[in-house]
Amino acid sequence: MDNSGRGKFYLVDGDALPEVFIRVTQARELLDTGRAQTVAEAAERVGISRSAYYKYKNSVMPFQSIAGGRIVTFQIMLRHQMGLLSEVLSVFADTGANILTINQGIPTNGAAPVTITADLAALDTTAEALLGTLRAIDGVIKAAVAAG
Repeated sequence: MDNSGRGKFYLVDGDALPEVFIRVTQARELLDTGRAQTVAEAAERVGISRSAYYKYKNSVMPFQSIAGGRIVTFQIMLRHQMGLLSEVLSVFADTGANILTINQGIPTNGAAPVTITADLAALDTTAEALLGTLRAIDGVIKAAVAAG
C-alpha cells in the first residue's frame, strides 16, 4: 500500500495472473448471475477453496474496456435545478445507451450526486463522446466513469 492508505491498481494481462485470481472472478460471476447460490458452491465449481475466494474477492476483478461496449458506471455531480436530470437521461437515450440503474443522492449545498450504470453495447457514438456531451451540459458540475 502507498502512504494514502489506498492500494495501488495495476492492469495485468490475465495470462500473467495466478490461476486463483481468475477462478475467484469466475466464482464471483457465478454468484452475481445466480448460477451458484452459495460461496461454497461457487468455489467448488471453479476449483478453489472458500478461504481463497474470501481472501481475494475484493482485490481482483476483470477489466471491462469502456470502448468494448460493456456495462459502464458514470458518476455525475449535478447542480440542484429542475429538469437537469431529465436532460442528462436524454443524452443517454439519444446515443443508444441502455440505462440499467440510476441512483440520485439528496442535494446538499446545491448539488446532488447521481450514479448511472448503462449498457453501452448499442451506443451510436464513443463512450468518450458521451462523457464529453454530459460534461458540456449546463449544470453538470462533474462527470466521470467510475467503473467499466
